[in-house]
Amino acid sequence: MERLKTVLAIAGSDSSGGAGIQADIKTMIMNGVYAMTAVTALTAQNTTGVRAVERVTPAFLGQQIDAVCTDIMPDAVKIGMLPEAALIEVVAEKLEQYELRNIVADPVMVATSGASLMDGEAVQVWKERILPLAALITPNIPEAEVLSGSRIRSPKDMERAAEKLCGTYSCAVLCKGGHSSGGADDVLCSAEGITWFAGERIANPNTHGTGCTLSSAIASNLAKGMMLPQSVSRAKEYLTGALSAMLDLGEGSGPLHHGYGMQP
Repeated sequence: MERLKTVLAIAGSDSSGGAGIQADIKTMIMNGVYAMTAVTALTAQNTTGVRAVERVTPAFLGQQIDAVCTDIMPDAVKIGMLPEAALIEVVAEKLEQYELRNIVADPVMVATSGASLMDGEAVQVWKERILPLAALITPNIPEAEVLSGSRIRSPKDMERAAEKLCGTYSCAVLCKGGHSSGGADDVLCSAEGITWFAGERIANPNTHGTGCTLSSAIASNLAKGMMLPQSVSRAKEYLTGALSAMLDLGEGSGPLHHGYGMQP
């Protein structure tokens, strides 16, 4: 019997199901891996905004990760919302303790609606503790500006910011171009150099949780043994196909873009 590959999502919960842990689980299932979770925070949110956030205690977050790793060792890890320094420290300690690999970290600093999800101290600790352990980080342009301390106004700026982070912290960086005024091209900087991934900008208003979906798909691909460039390419194809399906919940701005019927 072939063993099903496993991925641990360490992230916040989204009560509307469009982002966070809920998006991670849906994406991982659609990409053929077994999803496990360690919840960092509970949020009361929907596609229009975040109403409240309740953080778990660092000790309880550590116990969740212990419970998973002492029973079902993950083949990959996706890290999302880590709102405070103490939670970041616990996650870093557990990543080191269990020697976890194929770590994809999405620096969730601001929600799609504009709500802040990480305080200033947490950003610095995230850089110092998570970046050196990650196989890949997936910042969008605003997040890459914060992490690199550089302004990004062009594709060349994206490359420079990615190269700076990659060189400083020895992890691969996928700088996502969705926040640019042009297309949706992403740039990957790794020890192998620079690789651009062309992206099609889809006229779909339901973009809540796309960052969670992309990083979870990449982690799923790494868990299945794909190399990093192929993992990114397949994940982008998956997300583009899901957005292109134009599924909707009927009312409001339902975030049904997670690939329902979009088996990779």
